[in-house]
Amino acid sequence: MDDKNQKEQTIDDSKVEDSALKIEGGEIEEKEIDPQSSTIEEPSSIVDNPSSEPVKPDVPGAHWYVVHTYSGHENKVTATLKQRVESEHLENKIIEVLVPTQDKIEIKSGKKVSVKEKIFPGYILVKMVLEDASWLAVRTTQGVTSFVGMGNKPTPISDAEVATIVRFTKEEAPTYKQVFAVDDTVKIVDGPFAEFIGKVDSIDQERGKVKVLVSIFGRETPVELDFLQVQKL
Repeated sequence: MDDKNQKEQTIDDSKVEDSALKIEGGEIEEKEIDPQSSTIEEPSSIVDNPSSEPVKPDVPGAHWYVVHTYSGHENKVTATLKQRVESEHLENKIIEVLVPTQDKIEIKSGKKVSVKEKIFPGYILVKMVLEDASWLAVRTTQGVTSFVGMGNKPTPISDAEVATIVRFTKEEAPTYKQVFAVDDTVKIVDGPFAEFIGKVDSIDQERGKVKVLVSIFGRETPVELDFLQVQKL
């Protein structure tokens, strides 16, 4: 592919989304943004790797872009793209490939297990110098569906948006993954009310507690239980 055709493909990619991401309160919504953006300090704080990984130096012209992937393939795409960067010697063009995550507590087989939950399933962040070669390397990586941008062109996200993501990744204490919902029918599996069937009345995600309404002597009585003591039916 010559330079002219490659540039046309960069601009005319029909699969590129026509919106930029705005990140507020952990939700992703679309908005138009100023395409001007500066580089981000401390990128290693949002990488899905140990925090001891050294911070890579800033590269002139490098910005953060949001890349859409098949849901559940974020880590695989990240690993594949990193291998491609190394094999094609694009280290000075594609600087970072990140999967933003939060530490969560999940109930598995009756035990509390620490897991890393993806903040934005189906999306990864790539810090790169947007040129034909770097665009093509990302866009044609297996599992990538499109860049997020406006006007059929990848659009960098702002420092403020990346800072918001960093805040979400730095929760001081991990919280529980959403396990129950109000009005769920559950069975109590431990404690003095074991084998009772009831309905969820309220949930405390931070403490890992759930209030269940059980029928005792013909009356509904609220009982507060640990997530480990309750099983969804």
